[in-house]
Amino acid sequence: MKDFKDLVQIRRSHRKFTSEEISADDIKDILRAALMSPTSKSRRAWHFVVVEDKMAIEKIADAREIGSQFLKEAPVVILVLGDPMENDCWVEDGSIAAISMQYQAEDLGLGSCWAQMRGRALSDGTTSTSVIQGVLDIPENMEVLCAIGIGHKADVRKPQDEEKLKWENVHIDKY
Repeated sequence: MKDFKDLVQIRRSHRKFTSEEISADDIKDILRAALMSPTSKSRRAWHFVVVEDKMAIEKIADAREIGSQFLKEAPVVILVLGDPMENDCWVEDGSIAAISMQYQAEDLGLGSCWAQMRGRALSDGTTSTSVIQGVLDIPENMEVLCAIGIGHKADVRKPQDEEKLKWENVHIDKY
């Protein structure tokens, strides 16, 4: 494992992937990170759907107007789901799990990028969640928070620039 300080500096969003498949062991490690992520009251109420079928991935990428087309290049997409009636912190819990998966992917040398689905829709008003529910037979009570594209990196991104950190946005004891 890389030093966590270095890991957070080098983890960048990657939207271009090679066609190389991801190993079952790597997918398991990524899901393990999600399943170990902290949740409100230890509910662990999130759900994850691993999608490797290219046709299904294309339909997921088209579930919103813009911002998710990069998913079509990803060999694996992991959806993060929650039931708002079961857990009022489903968005927060799912977000923590999502970033845990992204850090694990980076540690494995893989690229990833989050595509927001919650609150997104097609131009006709059809929600991204309902599109994805139809593609993958997801129950109506489950909401889709995001789709994370994961794959072998086809591009190179520079690490975060320490000089551009917005320390002025950090407040101590008062705003």
